[in-house]
Order: sequence, then structure tokens, then C-alpha cells
Amino acid sequence: MKTVEEIAKIRKEKKEELDLRVNKENKGREKHILVCQGTGCTSSKSPEILENFKKLIKEKKIENVRVIKTGCFGLCAKGPIVIIRPEDTFYAMVKPEDCEEIIEKHIVNGEIVTRLLCKDVGGSKVNSLDELTFYKKQKRIALKNCGVINPEDIDEYLAFDGYLALEKVLSDMTSEEVIDIIKDSRTSWAWRSWFSNRKKMGTNQSFQRTTKICRMQCR
Repeated sequence: MKTVEEIAKIRKEKKEELDLRVNKENKGREKHILVCQGTGCTSSKSPEILENFKKLIKEKKIENVRVIKTGCFGLCAKGPIVIIRPEDTFYAMVKPEDCEEIIEKHIVNGEIVTRLLCKDVGGSKVNSLDELTFYKKQKRIALKNCGVINPEDIDEYLAFDGYLALEKVLSDMTSEEVIDIIKDSRTSWAWRSWFSNRKKMGTNQSFQRTTKICRMQCR
């Protein structure tokens, strides 16, 4: 990726490809098996679950199904967590030996494996993560893509508006505009102090330093 146009093209194409991750009404034939690879789930053998799914799909020559590693869903006590999209079926406390049943019943025959559905407060079972009492009153902001994208795939991050702010800075704004926004924002005392000390050094030097900090943050 060398230009903003290339990034925009990747974002558009990948967003269409991953629509089924966020749209339950997606009418495509493809299914994605999302397997949590957060710390809690990993300690309970989620990497083995991930590999088992991949092995079974290959052995059974199943098409239009992808197995995706994700970041933490934020519910470690119910892990390992597996979610099937686009229907958003939420399986909790999955074990490596459960993979074959999920593939046979859910993926091949379209039947929910009810014994693996997550139990809510009071013991009732829920079909999706958003139905849990724990989640109903939450609104994720910084972590909204956790459990949705593969954190090791930068194209998936781009599809969900990753680096949009940086893209705007590099293509639509002048150096003075960038500095003014940072100076006028409610930044930490350290940032305010830094800009105050650099005021007399001129816009160009300040912007060069800002650019370096921006690059470091994005890595």
C-alpha cells in the first residue's frame, strides 16, 4: 500500500467481504467460525480448537467456511468462545473434542448445538452474545472490533475503518491544521506542555515531531 487510493480500495473490497461478520441478514453462502484467541481462552486450549476446525473442514472438503482467530470477546469466564457468523450463534466453554459436533450439526446440517449455548443469569440459554445480561447495557467503543476481526490481519482492520483519522491527516489537512487540533483538544497535560514548549520553535519542526509520534502510535 503506497497511496490513500490503494487503502480506500482495500477497505471497500474487504468491507463487502466481511459484511457477514456484522450483518445477520447477510444472504451469502459463506460462514465464518470465529474462535477467541484472547488470553483466557488461549489458556483453555482455544488454539487447539482453532486447528481442529481447520483440520475437519479440510478433511471433509467443506466449502464456503472460514475459521478465523479473533481478539477477546470480553467474557473470559465463558471461554473458550466460538461464534458462527452470520447467524451469530454463541457457543461457550467449547472443548477441542466439541469441534466435530459443531461442524456436523451446525455447519453441515444447520442445527444449533444447544448443549453448548451460553447460559445467562438464572440458567437460561442465549443464542447470541448480545442477548447476555452482561452485555445488554454495554456499548463498546475502543474495543468494538474485538471478537469481530482477526487482529493479525491489517486488511480486516482497514475494512472496519482502521486508520481513517491518519488517512484524513495525510491527505486532507495541512500541518498547521493538525497542530491546531491537537493544541485545542483536551489532551493530557504532557501533550499541552510539550506543544507549549515547542511553540517558539516554529510549525515545521513541531509537525515533524508530531508525525514521528503518530507513526509510533500506529505500530
